[in-house]
Amino acid sequence: MLTPITEDDGLLLDLRYATPDNLTGRPIYRRPVAMLLPLARRRLLRARDQAAAFGLRLKVFDAFRPIEAQWALWHAVEDKRFVSDPRAGGVHPRGAAVDLTLCDAVTGAELPMGTGFDAVTAESAHGHPGVPVPDQRQRALLLGIMVAAGWAPYSLEWWHYELPEARDYPPLTATAVPGGPM
Repeated sequence: MLTPITEDDGLLLDLRYATPDNLTGRPIYRRPVAMLLPLARRRLLRARDQAAAFGLRLKVFDAFRPIEAQWALWHAVEDKRFVSDPRAGGVHPRGAAVDLTLCDAVTGAELPMGTGFDAVTAESAHGHPGVPVPDQRQRALLLGIMVAAGWAPYSLEWWHYELPEARDYPPLTATAVPGGPM
C-alpha cells in the first residue's frame, strides 16, 4: 500500500524525525524511510516536475508517519493546533501528507520561508503578516506548485500538504512499512 520516495526520484530528503533535529529532540523513526500512498507519490512527482520548471527542487522533511510516531509528537508539542490527535488518525499516518520546502536546484540551498520547518509559531501560517514579503513569495510559490499538483495546504503550516481525499485511507502503524518498522 505504501511506496517509497527517494533521492532517485529527483527529490532531496532531510527526514527530520529519523534524527534528533525535530520537535521531540530525539529520533522517533528507527531508520530514515520516506513512504507515501501511490496516489500521493504520483502527485508529489508532479509537483517535483513543476518545481523543476522554476529551477527548484523539493526537499522532503516527512511523509508517512506511523501512529506510534504521531503519539510521540502529540506528547512533545503543547500547542495542539500543530499536531493531529493520534486517536483521530491524522493524515501523515495515512501516507497522505508530506512536509517539504523548496530548494535551489543548483546549490540545494533551501529558499527562505520566514520560519523553519516545524516552527510552532503563529508566523508559520500561510499569509502571516509578520513574515517578510520575499519569504511570503517563496511560500506562495510552494503553495501554487503543490495545489497545481493536487495537494491541499494546512493553513497554519507553510510546509504541510495533504491529499484532499486523505480521510478515505486508514491510519497505519509502523509495521505497514515494507522492509519492517520505521
